[in-house]
Amino acid sequence: QVQLVESGGGLVQAGGSLRLSCAASGSIFSINTMGWYRQAPREQRELVATITSGGTTTYADSVKGRFTCSRDNAKNTVSLQMNSLKPEDTAVYYCSADVIVSAADLIAQRTYTYWGQGTQVTVSS
Repeated sequence: QVQLVESGGGLVQAGGSLRLSCAASGSIFSINTMGWYRQAPREQRELVATITSGGTTTYADSVKGRFTCSRDNAKNTVSLQMNSLKPEDTAVYYCSADVIVSAADLIAQRTYTYWGQGTQVTVSS
């Protein structure tokens, strides 16, 4: 099994910054894409950012220029640096990882998606 442990959430004022971190551990052969999602009250879950094993990133339009996603493959960690935070960024943020758990799964290009427990980010006006 794979576990994702998130940290870094909290309460900040508009215009402030937070950095979220997520560490993956367990039965991991390798990790393809890692990502961050968020869900605000009464809203659908939204993709925030993704990053491939090679470091290629994508971002939601709403966070481009403000958020930066990075990863450390040696440590199986992914981070999300959030700057110029806005009240509309308030949400529970979830880390995800597309994990290859065995050599057989690598050959088959089979990944399993795991999720962290979520961490609350609250941005006050």
